Amino acid sequence: MDNSVCISKFEDYLKNVKHASENTLCSYLRDIRQLGQYLDAHTEESLETVTADELEGYTAWMKSQGKSVPTISRSIASIKNFYKFLVLDKVVEVNPAMGLIPEKSVQKLPQILTGKEVEKLLEQPECTDLKGYRDKAMLELLYATGIRVSELIALNINDVNISAGIIRCKGHDKERVIPLYPAAIRAIAEYIEFIRPQMVSSSDEQSLFVNVSGERMSRQGFWKIIKTYQAKAQIDKPITPHTLRHSFAAHLLENGADLRSIQEMLGHADISSTQVYSQLVKKQLKDVYNKAHPRA
Repeated sequence: MDNSVCISKFEDYLKNVKHASENTLCSYLRDIRQLGQYLDAHTEESLETVTADELEGYTAWMKSQGKSVPTISRSIASIKNFYKFLVLDKVVEVNPAMGLIPEKSVQKLPQILTGKEVEKLLEQPECTDLKGYRDKAMLELLYATGIRVSELIALNINDVNISAGIIRCKGHDKERVIPLYPAAIRAIAEYIEFIRPQMVSSSDEQSLFVNVSGERMSRQGFWKIIKTYQAKAQIDKPITPHTLRHSFAAHLLENGADLRSIQEMLGHADISSTQVYSQLVKKQLKDVYNKAHPRA
């Protein structure tokens, strides 16, 4: 069977049987196509006829190309799922990926901003035009709630309750309610009352945040916005939309919030995902101690 046919069948399985998200679908297919390209260039085998040794050779080749441990581990996960499907679909009899074991990577602590850096970033949008008011509301909301950028752009106008000072956020498997601090409430209320009506392309538009065309803001659009304000704020740390999520969690923990409450607000299914912020705060305290203590 041709490689493209195998991949097409796998894509159909992911979409219609597993109901995989768009991100998962793109990631799996990209990894399998890259494997197919490697086999075409370095072996005489196809995706259907590849052996366990050749798959081991592929992971070694990725390492030699400077691919990171997380990248190789993700690729191995994609390959394992691909061959589980081929066995299920009776395309191959034996799964050649069974023996692939990803290397354990050292968990990197997330990058966060200091309180001063957050303030500096939030000060950058100039409320002199429609975009400035919108951007101010988006950044304040993101830091106020710690929601993911995908959740931010998915918010609809009826997900905000200004009088109660909360938003309703629909996560992966459940809805959660997150409070807003006063400055965020003011910025969002001003945007909703005076700015959004001038930006939406249609009175039927439900999106809370819209682009200059009056339609729902995209991930790419918000990414460009945050990079623009990082440059204006002259913050040297790399900032992504997730940096504000990490900063939100770490700052809450530093100021006495308990892990369970932070877990609930972040929408983490497992408390272990939230515990990384404890490690981060402990590391920061140790760094401060080592820099400040006269005998350290």
